[in-house]
Amino acid sequence: MNDIIAKLKENVIQGRITQDDEGIDETLSGPGVVELTQIALDSKLPVKKIITDGLTAGMEIVGRKFNAKEYYVPDMLASAEAVSEAMDILKPHLEASDIAGKGKFAIVTVKGDIHDIGKNIVAILIKGAGYEVDDLGIDVPTEKIVEYVRENKPAYLGLSALLTTTMLVMGDIIEALKAAGLRESVKVLIGGAAVSEEFAREIGADAYCADGFAAVRVLDSYQAA
Repeated sequence: MNDIIAKLKENVIQGRITQDDEGIDETLSGPGVVELTQIALDSKLPVKKIITDGLTAGMEIVGRKFNAKEYYVPDMLASAEAVSEAMDILKPHLEASDIAGKGKFAIVTVKGDIHDIGKNIVAILIKGAGYEVDDLGIDVPTEKIVEYVRENKPAYLGLSALLTTTMLVMGDIIEALKAAGLRESVKVLIGGAAVSEEFAREIGADAYCADGFAAVRVLDSYQAA
């Protein structure tokens, strides 16, 4: 049984979504993450073990390799997409078990900004870490974000901006959440090339995240608190 989990972890590290993918190590063959996740379920392995010891453990190594510049964005993204596919398979089993989800995370690129590559990567990584993710898209008006928070009650809200002009909208969103009486109900995380830790403090955001791995660490720190 542990052999299945070990193979799952290795295929996450290799970014092999299915058995048809080559992965970073082209000599690797056999089932990929999708097939191994199903094999693990069919073998009656606990869903929590599949996620913790297989998917999450693999992505932690990918994160270390990415930070060490051993992996580049396409490598990291392949692994993240593999985990995302696995989580889709596991979701019904999570819902049917006693395993509590980690909470809903909504992510959005703010009004006036149409950049979405960074946002998409963050969304995939957070989904792979076990959170329910709602991607609200790009160029989203502040009032629509506030309405979403009111109606859907996410635990976390991620705001992305690449431009120095559009990053100011993040402050507007936080003020609008305050005015609507919703600010205390949601943790606000910000990220993107234009923003910084200092800017996060300035506008009253809960956290600044340099990348998707940092966002997962921040979210998990809230879980542990």
